[in-house]
Amino acid sequence: MQPIRQGDVILLPVQQIDGQKLPHLTLAEGEVTGHKHCIIDGQAELYEQDGTLYLSVLSSEALLVHEEHKSIVIPQGTWMVRIQREYEPESWRYVTD
Repeated sequence: MQPIRQGDVILLPVQQIDGQKLPHLTLAEGEVTGHKHCIIDGQAELYEQDGTLYLSVLSSEALLVHEEHKSIVIPQGTWMVRIQREYEPESWRYVTD
């Protein structure tokens, strides 16, 4: 499986998921607009361990949506959720969505 990107959220395929199951399916919230990257269709579970989120898509696919981006179909599997960062000469900063 290839990485999947929607805006500043990148899903990387992983072999297994560890961590505590979360009661929601919001992968990230926009700092500026308050918009959310979230799963709205399909069966999925979200886990967190040491500040990293992991998504498990249990159905054949799930739908990832965001108000400012095209919806994306996520295939069944396990994914690490990462937020893209931009390099600045002084430091790294998270991309604002």
